[in-house]
Amino acid sequence: MNFLENNLALITGASSGIGAACVRVLAKNKVNLLLLARREDKLKELKKELDAYGVKVEIFVLDVSKKEKVQDFAKKIENYNIDILINSAGLALGLESIQDGILENWDKMIDVNIKGFLYISRIIIPKMLKQNKGHIINLGSVAGLYSYPNGNVYCATKSAVHSLSKAMNADLFGSAIKVSNIAPGAVETEFSSVRFKGDEKKSAEVYEGYKPLEAYDIADLIFYVLNTPKHVNIQDINIMPTAQRNPYLVAKS
Repeated sequence: MNFLENNLALITGASSGIGAACVRVLAKNKVNLLLLARREDKLKELKKELDAYGVKVEIFVLDVSKKEKVQDFAKKIENYNIDILINSAGLALGLESIQDGILENWDKMIDVNIKGFLYISRIIIPKMLKQNKGHIINLGSVAGLYSYPNGNVYCATKSAVHSLSKAMNADLFGSAIKVSNIAPGAVETEFSSVRFKGDEKKSAEVYEGYKPLEAYDIADLIFYVLNTPKHVNIQDINIMPTAQRNPYLVAKS
């Protein structure tokens, strides 16, 4: 049974990776979409592709870490009833130790992974409360559960997402709004390419010798979590490839 048909979902980080996979899976299941990302060309390509599904799609070029821009965006969707929020925007930059950390990388990760996540949530949650309906999906990471060498600030930002997901569930106690934190392990997307600033050799090495998860593995799981009866709130899920048991244990051939 599809409980989500004709719902309206807002997805950040929608132009690539897990965000884009969620877009396609939801469109296939007749969910209308508001797509947010920084890259207009990618958003336009995605919107054109989604014509085949016959759902309503609107795109917004937005960097979620820019508070004033998010506030301007809030005015554009003032009269929208949003049923689903997927906080997918996020990134890792660099792999340096704390003592060698690059401050600009730290700032960017904190701005997007924590502040941007909060800015968007802050404008959507009151709308959901008003209609007493909604489901928030937050993309955490196993990095938020296990701090690995040289992961420092990225791990801290994902730990914050996990803590804030629990806080949302607590603050929304008594409402019909669900909050789910999804924590993937190794997923082969643009993640490592972004982390290593386009160094494809380094990026490829992250996924060599084993089968990592794919973006659609996560998107299919998110659809399952969303498509549950009203009385079911799946709050936390960790998902890793079979070859991986935590960030330290990856069986490579």
